[in-house]
Amino acid sequence: MSGTGQHFERVALIGLGLIGSSLGHAMKRGGLAGEIVGYARSAQTRARALEIGFVDRVEDTAGAAAEAADLVILCTPVGIVGQVAAEIAPYLKAGAILTDVGSVKASLGRDVGPCVPEGVHFIPGHPIAGTEQSGPDAGFAHLFDGRWCILTPVPGTDPQAVEKLSRFWESCGSKIDHMEPQHHDLVLAITSHLPHLIAYNIVGTADDLETVTKSEVIKYSAGGFRDFTRLAASDPTMWRDVCLNNREAILEMLGRFSEDLAALQRAIRWGDGDGLFDLFTRTRDIRRSIIDAGQESAKPNFGRESDTSLK
Repeated sequence: MSGTGQHFERVALIGLGLIGSSLGHAMKRGGLAGEIVGYARSAQTRARALEIGFVDRVEDTAGAAAEAADLVILCTPVGIVGQVAAEIAPYLKAGAILTDVGSVKASLGRDVGPCVPEGVHFIPGHPIAGTEQSGPDAGFAHLFDGRWCILTPVPGTDPQAVEKLSRFWESCGSKIDHMEPQHHDLVLAITSHLPHLIAYNIVGTADDLETVTKSEVIKYSAGGFRDFTRLAASDPTMWRDVCLNNREAILEMLGRFSEDLAALQRAIRWGDGDGLFDLFTRTRDIRRSIIDAGQESAKPNFGRESDTSLK
């Protein structure tokens, strides 16, 4: 983690869910901001954020929260980020950095780019971190520790602004990488979006089964199904918006997955034990590589806290 200490005099968090609240906690931990101003559409969420203490004050509108801020972070669902950007545009001060945390980047340039006033540095970003939880109570300071944050600066962006935002994310615990927006969306389609869609679909299939009761699915869930339900418990608004805004990349990966699934069906149907063993060996190596890269734990149950209800 990069050095702590104030990076910005005033930071505005537009959206106070898991990522927004975790950013607030991370900034408090490192003393990264002189003042943290928050906004959420729900008055209850705003009040809860103040009560928890990861913001210093809240505002009733996104524009008021963004006014005079040196760094404005859009932590809203992808589907409304353009609308929010248009709302805060008149309040953004010259020299401010505007960024986001969404997992789709190409559509962000389309929806947010035209709203950005001259003199404001627009640097899209995506912290590769999260849980299935949502809301202001879900955040915690170490969410970003050791995780990647991908920045996708638009052409002509001031390098000093990119460097300043990079140092900020590093002080929140992240490692930094840069990508083209379209490449980012393709990478995330296979590493994040497709796994979530598969999880939603598998859990939905189990729910639809007539020959196996729902109580049996719950009672006899093995570890694999339980992990799918963790993914499938993620915020439905966020994942609806991801699908609609990363349509082409997701459809391409779904097509590839369908082809590979058909090949797996053939191997099982024709008793191709060698082919199955080769596939399972190759995919096991991917798991080991993720652990070696420090992006997962080799502990039982993926290093997550044990489910006390199973003891």
